[in-house]
Amino acid sequence: MNHSDTAPLRRDISEQVTARILDGRLPAEGRVNEVHLAAELGVSRTPLREALVELTDRGLLVAQPRRGFRVPPLDIDEARKLYPLVGELEALALRWTAPQDLLGLVDRLEEQLEEMQAVLEQGEGLAALDDRWHDLLLSACANAPLIRIIAQTKPLLKRYDVLYFGGPDRARRSIDEHRRILAAIREGDLAEGARWLVQNWVNGAAYLGQDAHRSTR
Repeated sequence: MNHSDTAPLRRDISEQVTARILDGRLPAEGRVNEVHLAAELGVSRTPLREALVELTDRGLLVAQPRRGFRVPPLDIDEARKLYPLVGELEALALRWTAPQDLLGLVDRLEEQLEEMQAVLEQGEGLAALDDRWHDLLLSACANAPLIRIIAQTKPLLKRYDVLYFGGPDRARRSIDEHRRILAAIREGDLAEGARWLVQNWVNGAAYLGQDAHRSTR
């Protein structure tokens, strides 16, 4: 079997390990037990190690000589740098999307905002819905390298999404920021939409560490 034959398997393993890092099943600062993890995933050590090396390159794991891999510690200062970075990258993707393509998304974006509002009123978290909204917003951007960079960067801060959010008041303000982004798109003012998109992420960073029990942005 050549290297390209193992690529789909490695990607699947990478996704499964990433999910475990993001939801805390592989805890911060914990060492990855490759034997146990391989058995849990039902894979051999070789593709697992290839996936772990890939996740190290993406910053989700740290390689330690002769000690294998560990999950890096949570670092609020790092997170507060990552949130605005993702905002700037998403704003760039928004500006590089054809206005007519964005207009084709506004009804679906509005529907998702209504769903977010309903879920908030039920007292549930918005993290997954928020991710879907941002993914839809960027879905018409034709700059594949930029979208790849965003997709590679976002997992670095998802661990902080799980642990630190500002509660329902912050969520209401976030939904309002999303509405301002959508209004700017309707008016064809992508500069204004990009400005509010960056502000949404910057404001999210400001709430890091304020509430460790809720996951609504």
